[in-house]
Amino acid sequence: MADADSRSPTDPILVSWPREHVAQMTLNRPDHLNALTLDMVVDIADTLRELGDRPACRVIVITGAGRGFCAGLDIPDFLSRTSGRWRGSGERLDNQERFAGMVRAVRAVRQPVIAAVNGPVAGAGFGLVLGADVRLASPEARFHVAAVKIGLSAGECGISYHLPRYVGASRALEIMLTGRPVDAQEADRIGLVSRVVPGDELLDAALETAEAISANSPFAVRMTKEVAWANLDSTLDEALALENRTQVLAVTTRDSQEAMLAFTEKRPPVFTGE
Repeated sequence: MADADSRSPTDPILVSWPREHVAQMTLNRPDHLNALTLDMVVDIADTLRELGDRPACRVIVITGAGRGFCAGLDIPDFLSRTSGRWRGSGERLDNQERFAGMVRAVRAVRQPVIAAVNGPVAGAGFGLVLGADVRLASPEARFHVAAVKIGLSAGECGISYHLPRYVGASRALEIMLTGRPVDAQEADRIGLVSRVVPGDELLDAALETAEAISANSPFAVRMTKEVAWANLDSTLDEALALENRTQVLAVTTRDSQEAMLAFTEKRPPVFTGE
């Protein structure tokens, strides 16, 4: 993996800093609709972990170059790597774990991740989008499960975990079992995305959302993401206990004290992440 700040414009994963405290990760294979090679999958996970360790990074925006977000697995590349031969279960599981690791990395990174879905997204790319904390879409976005159409389970890359939580079990199962595409308007209506934004405004809208998040205390944002995801799978008592613990920790931070002082002094707070 290339260092996030020393990449060539032709690298398949690009990292830029379009706003203060906001990192943008761009899938950069537009001639292939940003289809994922195995190397890219590993690179995405490694880059997320690298950005996650940077105090200056408070929000991460992921988007695709060209007219699509991500076409999923680059099947020709995958077949060329396997030389047309069937692999054993162990090797197949290793490859599947690489894709699962990409989704884990999106969820594990402490910073909120915003997916700016600028066009079609399928398969593992759809799993990557679903792993993000916030999803914005252009009218050209199309969401495809894909795997069920080629004889594989639609349950891959966290899709069977995330999709029912966002749109409900019945809708999720209908989408997964048929493999039909979901257009941007339907995605907005069923809650799959936060909103649909004109294509030429999509990235700006994602960056504005990122700026609004990064204006808050880094600790408060980190804990909000952690608590929200944890409590999706908790009982009420477990959720309340985690909220109580986190709030006690948050009130002891310097950023919390600064926010309260700034409120009384009627000025914007200056957060340091401490």
